[in-house]
Parts: sequence; C-alpha cells; structure tokens
Amino acid sequence: MAALTNVEQDLTSSQLSSPLELLGWSEFFADQVQPSEADLIPRRVASVHRARIEAIDVTGPVGLEFPSNTNTGDYAVGDWVLADPLTDMLRRLDRKSVFQRRPEGGRGQQLVAANVDTLLIVTSCNADFNLARLERYLIMANQAGSNPVIVLTKADTAEDAGMFQAQAEALQRDLPVIALNGRSADAVSLLRPWCGIGQTVALVGSSGVGKSTLVNTMTGPESDTKQKTGTIREYDAQGRHTTTARSLHAISGGGWVIDTPGIRTLYVSDVTDGIDTLFAEITELAPLCRFRDCTHAHEPGCAVQAAVASGALVADRLERWRNLLTENRDRTPVVSGPRGNKIVRKKKY
Repeated sequence: MAALTNVEQDLTSSQLSSPLELLGWSEFFADQVQPSEADLIPRRVASVHRARIEAIDVTGPVGLEFPSNTNTGDYAVGDWVLADPLTDMLRRLDRKSVFQRRPEGGRGQQLVAANVDTLLIVTSCNADFNLARLERYLIMANQAGSNPVIVLTKADTAEDAGMFQAQAEALQRDLPVIALNGRSADAVSLLRPWCGIGQTVALVGSSGVGKSTLVNTMTGPESDTKQKTGTIREYDAQGRHTTTARSLHAISGGGWVIDTPGIRTLYVSDVTDGIDTLFAEITELAPLCRFRDCTHAHEPGCAVQAAVASGALVADRLERWRNLLTENRDRTPVVSGPRGNKIVRKKKY
C-alpha cells in the first residue's frame, strides 16, 4: 500500500470527481453517508489481522483504532468505513458485493473479500485444473455479486492451453477465460479490461497456482508490498500456502487487487442464486416442465430430460447440478426457535 503517486493524482484531477474514486469509492457508498457524518473520514480496509486492521485513504496507509469489544472478524478486506480520528469510532458501510464461505463445521460465514468488482478465479494448466472446483468458485462469485473471470496460469508450459481454455469457457455463459504466463508483462495487458482506475479485483484459487506471482506482476516492480511465492510439486501440482492473510494492493496504472490464501476445500452453502446462474440453461428449462415440482429425474413431460435426450444438455452437467443443489441444501443452516433465542439447525428433507 502506498500514497497516491503524482501520476495517479493527475488522473484523479482530470478524470475523477473525487480522489476517493481512485480507491474504489462510488455513489453507492457516498449515498450511505448521513449529513451528521460529514466530518468522518472514508477509509478502505486493506488488511485484517486478529487484533488489528490496516486501512488506506487518500493520504496513504493508516491504522484503524477500535474499542476493546470490537471483533475484527466482522470486517473484510475491501470494506469501506467512516472513521472518526478523534474518538476511534467508525461505521462500516453496506457492501456492494461480498465473497464469503462457510468453513467445515462452522455456523457462520467466513469473510474473504468485500466490494470486489471482478473475481479472478485462478487455476493452472496442469494437474490443478479441476472443472468441479471451478464450478464452486463460479457459484461463489455469482452469489457474491462479482463478475467472474477464470485465469489460467502456466499457459506457457502447457502443450495445449487452448484445451483448458475451451473446457473452462463451457462452464458458464459468456464467461471470460484468460490464459497467460503470470510472470510475463503481457499478463497485465490481458487483465487490463478488469483493472481500470478505481476497479477492484480479487484472486482466489488453490495454493501453488501462481496467485502471488500474478499479484506481483500486476502491482509492478516499484511495489513495496511484494507477495511471497512458493514452489509446487510438479507431479501433482500441489503447492504450499505462501499467502497467509488477505491484503489489498495497488495495481500499476490503476485499480486494486486483493490476494487471498489458497482454499483447500470449498463447500457450497446459502448459494441458490449462484447455482441458478451457473446452470442457467437448466434454470430456464425448468418452467417448461409439465409438473411444477419436477425433479428432472423421471417425470413425464420433463423439459430438462428432453434436452438431455436431444443432446442439447450434457447428462453429466445435469448430474453435477443435482449434486450441488443437494450439498447446498444439506449445508445451509436454518435459523429456528423463539425470537431472541435462535439456534442453527440443518434443514431436514
């Protein structure tokens, strides 16, 4: 994180109505500021730790002081807050988008990143490439309200990167898929459409796929916040965790990137809308079925099964849709009990 450079300040004065827009500020956040809060300072969360939070404003990196009873887990990298430098009081503004996941055995959602315009789902052109896992990331991106883009790293080492690209593009309608070498300067130009001034992207994916390497390329050689990179085992493409915390970095030439630790297992929970978007062709066929409660398994007059029979819909894709719906149903807790004494229980079917 760094203060605004002279070039960035020139861009601010000539293209933006407010220096805050360079950090991702927009009318969505400005409309939430009350007249009584005019003296508070908008700041963006840049990193979250167990006992402290770091932020950035138009002057550069700043610390955020919290009352002793504040839970830093309620804040995500990318959040906007209104801070009072005299009283340590602050208010988090509503999020435009939020990427979160439910850990195994956890009741609450774990915040990953907030106010992300584009989620870069990073995988590599080797044994790490896994369509089922990519589908899970796409579901989470859809649910978060961010635009998903799949980034295929190590394309320069693959015999046929186009094969990986074609398979990824088939996962969702109009899905951008970019194949690149994360160490090459060309990577910056390939990702430029999503990294404009004031835009925020977040990188998610497994360990060892080159997320930190790509972040270092995007932030440029002048960056003072280089991410550590690790090696992978070539025979199974397994890597070590080199990013241990989420953090916000300025992209060379404009925009912001959030790097995240590798996620070993990604469960689906509370993501019905995300699943519907991923499997839009099934979602659109369902109302054409004879029965409103059709399971698309054996009922007569099923439009989905008719599409499978005609070859318009791949049977394996229908099976993956069914499995993800089941997992989402089983892992989505239901809040029950009298008001003021709510408990979390699994749905029963």
